[in-house]
Amino acid sequence: MAATVVSEAPAERRTGRNGRDPKGGKGPRLGRNRRWVWLFLTPTIVLYGVYTVYPILASYWYSFVEWNGFDADKTWVGLANYRAVLADPLFWNSFRITILFMVAVVPLKVLLTLLLALVLNSPKLPMRTLFRTAFFLPVVTTTAIVGVVMQFVFDPASGPVNVLLRKFGVVADGINFLGDPKTALWTVVGVYIWKWFGVTLIYWLAALQTVPDEVYEAAAIDGAGPWRLLRHVTLPLLKPFVVIITLLTLESTLKVFDLMLTMTNGGPFYATEVVEIYIYRWAFAASVPQLGFASAAAVAFGLFVGLVGVLQLLGIRAARKTRSAR
Repeated sequence: MAATVVSEAPAERRTGRNGRDPKGGKGPRLGRNRRWVWLFLTPTIVLYGVYTVYPILASYWYSFVEWNGFDADKTWVGLANYRAVLADPLFWNSFRITILFMVAVVPLKVLLTLLLALVLNSPKLPMRTLFRTAFFLPVVTTTAIVGVVMQFVFDPASGPVNVLLRKFGVVADGINFLGDPKTALWTVVGVYIWKWFGVTLIYWLAALQTVPDEVYEAAAIDGAGPWRLLRHVTLPLLKPFVVIITLLTLESTLKVFDLMLTMTNGGPFYATEVVEIYIYRWAFAASVPQLGFASAAAVAFGLFVGLVGVLQLLGIRAARKTRSAR
């Protein structure tokens, strides 16, 4: 043992701690490791730059020009695209639909997943691991496939939902869930909550693991029942997580393009056209694409998403301060 200590001591003096040379240089092993790290990161950095950073920066440039995406020439129009977007009632309709979708999804999803997480977190529940897996399965399913399948599920003639409604005498004729402006958006809301239910559920289950068992045991000794445990122990300790989980859920509702496109394509009569579909329609689905106009709409919507991101950061900071104060 003594020989080992003696043999290691000179090596530590030569290279110093963390692979550094006492004279200020870096150890050879640390330098080699860093080169390998950057080598493996290079493909990711290049692809991220080409397919994420460049399109974002290019969209700012395109928003100031008039361009159909095919011609080589681009006409500089300045802020004209932004003025046209802000004057378009369909843009504000899509913005309203986006906000309405967000307001409908976030409270329902956060509340329902919290209630279910409280049930699935109970150690007395049999097969709770199986139930957790079952609720998370829709998350790993491709969203576009879910949207296509739901078109058949809610088909007014032969869809299983309408078949059951007619069988039990709820309706005489089928309900056109995705073809009626009054029901289309709410149908997508229900499917979206079901599809991404497992993600928010995992958030709450992780939050519940932070509540010490000793607190429950002490409260039970004092005679607290299940309702008092929930009201005076669980919910107060979960307050910091409410802000974070709500903001994460709110941000996720802004990414509904693939599900909305495959289920309704923004219809009927623009009743489900969120901002993402509005941008897609002008950029790719129009008979004469307007890349400049679509880019201006994308930049305007991006500013709103950035504001949501700022609120998320402020919420996380507030939650951390609350937890540290405890």
